[in-house]
Amino acid sequence: MAKHRSTIRRDERRRNRSKKTSRLNPNRPRLVVFRSLKHFEAQIVNDFEGHTLTAVSSRDKELQSALKKAENKTDISRIVGDALAKKAKSAKVGPVVLDRNGYPYQGRVKAFAEAARKGGLEF
Repeated sequence: MAKHRSTIRRDERRRNRSKKTSRLNPNRPRLVVFRSLKHFEAQIVNDFEGHTLTAVSSRDKELQSALKKAENKTDISRIVGDALAKKAKSAKVGPVVLDRNGYPYQGRVKAFAEAARKGGLEF
């Protein structure tokens, strides 16, 4: 049990380290990524005002028709990244800071980030 607690603390420290860089720059909101075994979610958060600017999830009903064409979870994260970039453009969100939330920059997180960049989101 003690080993489990230390793992949780280490993960929390990693997340806090990544949040610190976004707090140093008040002009850039944070693009937070969450992935589970089935779904992928992302939201753009303004920490200084304390609210979410825009959010997209693989559970959104608007994306269901596009998600049916996806062959794997990496394709799903690409679709979510493209949708978030479109929503961010319509909400007039400028450059953001990517918060990986402790996940390594590979696989689904990398595919999401590349799709969001391709869609016009700057980070």
